[in-house]
Amino acid sequence: MYYGHNEPVTLSRDCQAVLIPAGEVVTLPEGSTGFITQALGGSFTIYIEGNLFRIAGHDADALGLEPVRPPDVPENATEEQIEAVVWQQLKTCYDPEIPINIVDLGLVYDCKIEALGPGRRAVRIQMTLTAPGCGMGDVLAQDVKQKIEIIPTVEEATVELVFDPPWDRSMMSEEAQLEAGLL
Repeated sequence: MYYGHNEPVTLSRDCQAVLIPAGEVVTLPEGSTGFITQALGGSFTIYIEGNLFRIAGHDADALGLEPVRPPDVPENATEEQIEAVVWQQLKTCYDPEIPINIVDLGLVYDCKIEALGPGRRAVRIQMTLTAPGCGMGDVLAQDVKQKIEIIPTVEEATVELVFDPPWDRSMMSEEAQLEAGLL
């Protein structure tokens, strides 16, 4: 179900959220009413009483929506298939203030998949932020970690925030630059 900007949403239960852009974790009480301003990648940005909050996909039920489910992975998936699923999951991670995924924004610098044993993997990701002082950095890194760790066979994901080289808009894909009105 899609909610437009003019359709109010009322929380059906207390729900953990993150205040944007400060990154402070808060609990929104049951009965709070607001408007979903962004619903991308399974997480939601909601406007309530003059503030923006990010609600994780696993709490979508509080908004009357379906929670995020693990991606499909073929049985006995090859390393290449797992890598494709990892990148697909990374493309479901969005900066809460910019409606462009982190891969197309050019925020993912490195992604390595390590075999831990039969059907067991660890994923190591190095990524940056559009601004080093962004209060949402830890929230975005946690979103990446959670979305990678729900992939079947991935036991552990490590996300390291790095700032060298510093991000600039030339790192964005052409599609992202077009979407952001930079081309």
